Amino acid sequence: MCFRVTAMKNFDEELKRRADEAQEIVLDFLPKAGRFDRELVEAMNYSVGVGGKRLRPLLMMSFNRLYKGDGNCVRPFMAVMEMLHTYSLVHDDLPAIDNDDYRRGEYTTHRRFGEAAAILAGDGLLHQAYETALKAFGLCGDREAVIRALLIFGDRTGINGMLGGQAADVMNTSKNIDDELMYFIYEKKTGALIEGSMMIGAALAGASDGDLEIIRKIGADIGLAFQIRDDILDLTGDESVIGKPLYSDERNNKKTYVSVNGLDKARKYVETLSSEACGLLEGLGRDDGEREFVRELFMYLCSRDK
Repeated sequence: MCFRVTAMKNFDEELKRRADEAQEIVLDFLPKAGRFDRELVEAMNYSVGVGGKRLRPLLMMSFNRLYKGDGNCVRPFMAVMEMLHTYSLVHDDLPAIDNDDYRRGEYTTHRRFGEAAAILAGDGLLHQAYETALKAFGLCGDREAVIRALLIFGDRTGINGMLGGQAADVMNTSKNIDDELMYFIYEKKTGALIEGSMMIGAALAGASDGDLEIIRKIGADIGLAFQIRDDILDLTGDESVIGKPLYSDERNNKKTYVSVNGLDKARKYVETLSSEACGLLEGLGRDDGEREFVRELFMYLCSRDK
């Protein structure tokens, strides 16, 4: 079971320490402004630097440590996944899509820098992600592991992953979609990057193909639970805590698991998914202490208030 009476000692302190470490790593790989690209770089770095849980880098770091990987190999990919994720948020917030004014309690990039700058900043982060990923060849001695990580990254971020889910979401806004399409959007738009982060961390540490398939299933469970928890918070959260207005799904006429099944069933399904993920986690990896941290991280993600 994932939800236990006794939690890992000092988990909150360790989570904050790791989040701070992930933040430093991500910021280290951001571009430096030159004479003629200052406005673009400022918008890119603002978009990444305004905050966030650094969930994907955290998951990647943790699964790399679970298999006792080389920290130098995983560092650029931690930044890469956060850049890619942020680019998707910058474009998601644009007037043509969700038209949101706030993200993480701050102005969205298009509100701060203008729509054109936001489009270019998102494009810039996408390209910066791939440039940064290639730097891993110079930091990691295992070239095959880097290639495996790149293949996972490409698959989970393009039309077969996050972008495909985002497109399905945008193209079907205000339409009466069926459950199959709703789950497809959840799996691709949210779950793909979470799956990819876990898998890349483990792949860079030499995890077997069999283990990577189990990790993919874990990521699918946690990704779905994470998105449903987001849907719950969109109705029940505190705007001052979550950093954005409530009822955005209702305002955009989006079908969600909560709108179809209600809050009680949604909460129970989140618990079921997180418990399944924790069950799959048993026996994976080479570090028992790290496995315990990952289990607690799953608990946190599935019961968070922001």
